[in-house]
Amino acid sequence: MSGLTLEPQADWDRQYIDGEWVEATGGETITVENPATQEAFAEVPAATVDDVDAAYDAAEAAQSEWAARPREERNEIVQNLLEEINDRYDEITQLLATEAGTPSFRATAEFASATGDVEMALELEPPEEEVRPSTSIEAKDNHVVYEPVGVVGIISPWNFPFHLSMRALAPAIALGNTVVLKPASDTPITGGLLIAKLCEAAGVPDGVVNVVTGRGSDIGDRMTGHPTPRVISFTGSTSVGKNVAKNAGESLALPALELGGNAPFVVTDDADLEVAAKAGAFGSFFHQGQVCISINRHLVHEDLYDEYVDRLVEHAESLYVGDPSEDESVTFGPVQNETQRDDILAFVEESVEAGATLETGGDADGLFVEPTVLSDCTNDMPTACNEHFGPVAPVIPFSDDEEAIELANDTEYGLSASVFCEDETRARELADRIEAGMVHVNDQPINEDHNAPFGGVKQSGLGRYHGEWIVQELTEPKWISVQNDERDYMIF
Repeated sequence: MSGLTLEPQADWDRQYIDGEWVEATGGETITVENPATQEAFAEVPAATVDDVDAAYDAAEAAQSEWAARPREERNEIVQNLLEEINDRYDEITQLLATEAGTPSFRATAEFASATGDVEMALELEPPEEEVRPSTSIEAKDNHVVYEPVGVVGIISPWNFPFHLSMRALAPAIALGNTVVLKPASDTPITGGLLIAKLCEAAGVPDGVVNVVTGRGSDIGDRMTGHPTPRVISFTGSTSVGKNVAKNAGESLALPALELGGNAPFVVTDDADLEVAAKAGAFGSFFHQGQVCISINRHLVHEDLYDEYVDRLVEHAESLYVGDPSEDESVTFGPVQNETQRDDILAFVEESVEAGATLETGGDADGLFVEPTVLSDCTNDMPTACNEHFGPVAPVIPFSDDEEAIELANDTEYGLSASVFCEDETRARELADRIEAGMVHVNDQPINEDHNAPFGGVKQSGLGRYHGEWIVQELTEPKWISVQNDERDYMIF
């Protein structure tokens, strides 16, 4: 695409369907704001159900031809996409700062994750064809081949919009599927329209990637319940995820869900206190706590408890708060929207009313919620038992390993967790007993690796992302039998 423009003030008032930039059929738009200033900087289309239908029709029409291309040809186009992304670092990170309140270092990390998503996609291969002898019929061979599932619907969240869209999109198209992407309405540019422009510039064929920008309340049910997609990839809250799974199930689409979390951060009595506190602060305050795998509860042995709280407070109060779109040295930005802010502050207030001690923070200026540390907490307080999804660190004491495990597992969620413990054997025993899809020893839980399965258990989702695990979600096995000699049918 010649003259590709990705600045925040560029024209973002068209959605991308079947290789064309089109208005929403209803003619309405959604205002996009910078959360740091709460000022509007763009308008995007408010897609309708008809737009979703058109996007799925385009994806369905393009899929068989795209899948029929040799893998090398598809990879050439995916490689072009990677190069387009790498050439646009400054513009993409500035958009993330403006639309998602992303500090510079965090935008750099998200950019690296997104490029890693594409690099991973270039390496993915479906399992090789297998030939197995029949167990019941003589002279018959069973061939098992793996084919693309077809059309993939993707609904991405606002907290890591660029990365979490690319995490599903890049492997989907590399494996021969086509995509309809609906980004979150808070971040429709970095989660969707930006990606459409990059795909167009990379030469992705018409209909292979389609982007509709609309409110979930208007088009969410049609996105997830449409009869065309074979997989619905959703990242978001557990409550919404359950509805996504219901809608997808009614159309017999596979729901691939990364949902809510309530990560415990277990600090044992032999842990390196300063290292643990620094990791704990990062795990609670990175991206203002708006991370599904951030620390939701600090579970600290009673012998280290008071000093740990003191050091956590010091780290919280050292953060540099500001507008990431104006100052690259900012380490702590705004939360995404007023609903998020109000929920966080309500959880803090209710926890204090229930007996927690406010050590620092607890207030907000606009959408800048102060880094907050609460001591004297229990597992049933609102900041602990809910996924607060904000810069809040409730600290809960425990007396021994058994109590730590009981506290860690006392939640409906099971996404990520971590353990700080000097004794590796003991640490591994604790990690094995924590009910989570991902557990990190001597680190905080905000980790992602393209060479490891990403996903949760319990109410934290279904399926796994990355590597061979995402291949399982985006391809399906097909059985082709070959009868080599004439078969005796017995009744003739």
